[in-house]
Amino acid sequence: MLDVPLLIGGQSLPARDGRTFERRNPVTGEVVSRAAAATLEDADAAVAAAQAAFPAWAALAPNERRTRLLKAAEQLQARSEEFIAAADETGAMANWYGFNVKLAANMLREAASMTTQINGEVIPSDVPGSFAMALRQPCGVVLGIAPWNAPVILATRAIAMPLACGNTVVLKASELSPAVHRLIGQVLQDAGLGDGVVNVISNAPADAAAIVERLIANPAVRRVNFTGSTHVGRIVGELSARHLKPALLELGGKAPLLVLDDADLDAAVEAAAFGAYFNQGQICMSTERLIVDAKVADAFVAKLAAKVSTLRAGDPALPDSVLGSLVDASAGTRIKGLIDDALDKGGRRVAGGQLDGSILQPTLLDGVNETMRLYREESFGPVAVVLRGEGDEALLRLANDSEFGLSAAIFSRDTGRALALAQRVESGICHINGPTVHDEAQMPFGGVKSSGYGSFGGKASIEHFTQLRWVTLQHGTRHYPI
Repeated sequence: MLDVPLLIGGQSLPARDGRTFERRNPVTGEVVSRAAAATLEDADAAVAAAQAAFPAWAALAPNERRTRLLKAAEQLQARSEEFIAAADETGAMANWYGFNVKLAANMLREAASMTTQINGEVIPSDVPGSFAMALRQPCGVVLGIAPWNAPVILATRAIAMPLACGNTVVLKASELSPAVHRLIGQVLQDAGLGDGVVNVISNAPADAAAIVERLIANPAVRRVNFTGSTHVGRIVGELSARHLKPALLELGGKAPLLVLDDADLDAAVEAAAFGAYFNQGQICMSTERLIVDAKVADAFVAKLAAKVSTLRAGDPALPDSVLGSLVDASAGTRIKGLIDDALDKGGRRVAGGQLDGSILQPTLLDGVNETMRLYREESFGPVAVVLRGEGDEALLRLANDSEFGLSAAIFSRDTGRALALAQRVESGICHINGPTVHDEAQMPFGGVKSSGYGSFGGKASIEHFTQLRWVTLQHGTRHYPI
């Protein structure tokens, strides 16, 4: 079992009232981690520590910040086994956590490369003798709220670019992966960023709303970023707006994968299976809607069904498990309800659908239509549905008939045709002849519609985590009208 203290001002601390909460393995029920359940006063202390550390961190030369972030990246990757050992918190496969560590380390390296790319500009002025500049400066304390499903990637993303821009950070850990999120904070602390530069707060599930509200309301918190469900994202956005705090929100998705009539079906099947079922479909970019031209739909479904039959979900500790567990049994019950609703209304089960506690076999449904909940609701599980249309325009209408707009994919041998279509898909991300699940540290990552607003990643993050200021230098005499 992993003991998880708070990280405040460089110190490992219990909650002020001594409370803890447990996170159990969703398959075995064994306690994996016991974490400190922060109080409101602990949340205040974390922000105060970040505020105290801000002047020194912001004043560091950019190459010194780069050096420390690069050291953190190396240490993160070197401690990969520690992160993988904590995968039991969510029931994920070891290969998913290994990939998490690799991409998270790259995010720190990319952030390090950005420390010298935070540029301003000189703006011509109509005032004689006035030298006008637009300068980007650090904001202060940034609050990052990270989810459990890609715990190393998304928690690192919440703090890497804010740090590169000269801000200090409070990370609110997920209640479902507190040990992993705390370990990220420890890696950064051990890398020598400085006491209070990164602080990590964990809280009991029942306290989440109060802790988040207290953190956002704190006057020292100047920016907020959140990755998670659209439901909670709306709450975070409303709270941030109430306190006039800019927020970057990356929320839910229901990614479409369009298969045009000239697509390489074998390539499309491989991408669909990976995008729909990797990490049990618990990725914001997961392929949930397979939108296929009617001319090739039967062949595509047959090929995909054969692929799905090779993907066994089971206890990650067992050698024959290709896919792991859902985050808990309640997720399985919720997703099974969506599947049963579709079947009751005329949908056809092509593969999977068997549920045993938190283990749900990868599921493929055909004949889905808009009367079924799965047509619109995000399953956030290993479920893909087939929607058929005749011609590119019909496929595009189906793709855009969703409140979500995070990731999308299009398969076609005619890349010009696919590119023209991609520019009309309502999503923040679109991949041609590639899977909907794809991320790189330097790419702008964000959605539209109910998938949120703003973009993480490289240069796209700079505008979110710096304050643009207008500064003038008057040389020579200035004329005034009075």
